[in-house]
Amino acid sequence: MRTPESPLRQAGLREHHLGLVVRQVAAAGRPPSRAEIAATTGLTRATVSALVDELIGGRLLTEVDPVPRVGAGRPATGLALAAHGPAGLGLEINVDYLAACVVDLTGAVRHRAVHRADQRPETPETVLTRLAELAGTVLTAPEVAELPIAGAALAVPGLVTSEGVVRLAPNLGWQDVAVPAALAAAGTPLADLPLTVDNEANLAALGELHARNGELTTFVYVSGEIGIGAGIVVDGQLFRGARGWSGELGHLAVRPDGPTCRCGARGCLEQYAGQEAILRSAGLADQGLTAAEALRQLAGRAYDGQPQVRRALAAAAGALGVVLAGVVNLLDVQTVLLGGIYAPLAPWLSPVVEAEIGRRVLTAGWSPVTVQPSVLGPEAAATGAAGAVVRAVRDHPAPWLSLGAR
Repeated sequence: MRTPESPLRQAGLREHHLGLVVRQVAAAGRPPSRAEIAATTGLTRATVSALVDELIGGRLLTEVDPVPRVGAGRPATGLALAAHGPAGLGLEINVDYLAACVVDLTGAVRHRAVHRADQRPETPETVLTRLAELAGTVLTAPEVAELPIAGAALAVPGLVTSEGVVRLAPNLGWQDVAVPAALAAAGTPLADLPLTVDNEANLAALGELHARNGELTTFVYVSGEIGIGAGIVVDGQLFRGARGWSGELGHLAVRPDGPTCRCGARGCLEQYAGQEAILRSAGLADQGLTAAEALRQLAGRAYDGQPQVRRALAAAAGALGVVLAGVVNLLDVQTVLLGGIYAPLAPWLSPVVEAEIGRRVLTAGWSPVTVQPSVLGPEAAATGAAGAVVRAVRDHPAPWLSLGAR
């Protein structure tokens, strides 16, 4: 006799199988056939066919040209993720810019927009309203307008709770800002979308993890902006810490008696290797330039070998290397990824950081640490945020299919 729990177990099994099929298609080097999915997963062909039909109907999979076949017989139709299926909206609030982008189910960025302005003089409500306006321009872009948006994820440079409350973002001057509630109260285009809020370095690190297709599964991602954060990935999983607040690299001390930081402590890394500290040391602060213009000049002068700029970058890299050496000694990671403004500056930062780590890390003689630029560059946080939305759909497609059936 069937027990009352049986239907629930059966529903859970279906949800598992749906996710399994989508993940098989996503991970395949070429479009697999139904028969190949059945052989790989151990599911029957009839079960796979039924699941695939449901996933095609829900705009998660699509049929493509037949798979090349070895031997006799008619080639089978291949399966691929549906580029016209559910997409993710990625958002980022940083100190001197706002960003929004849409990533489709295949991982392709369909549209991106950036609004550059200092957010520190503004209230959280004003910043969130402007962010929603930017999101609206992205959502109505021709490349995006026909895509169903599964949800949004917002990257913020600060301590974020699981409920989306920004407990503290020192460089923005935010404290205890309930972001989802504020957006809903404003009646913005984001009010109707499921929204998650996370630390920007965490989302950038996840973006890097998936952009590298499993080639790198343990690393520290360093987000260099006006503030400095870190996303720590161990064995393919983001390390969040007991309360989800790990990775505040910018507030590790370089010198305990150094200059006062916005967080209230002294000698924090941000005061030596943050964007404003580098520009000030390079002689590019207070010249009436926007941050983007100043950074372009910084890179240009570094390429030209301008001594003051080269010294500024070397000093920042030295401080960064001292702190990262402590992180490597503690966590035993072999790779450091430089993101944010550090990515385009990596040719000058990486050698100094590697040398400092080599001098200070106990195991460096047997296992050298590699320092390399982020593949996503300054767009990593917004792209990673949007990617987190579509990966959630790919890993657990049943909720999306249920929404479509209503």
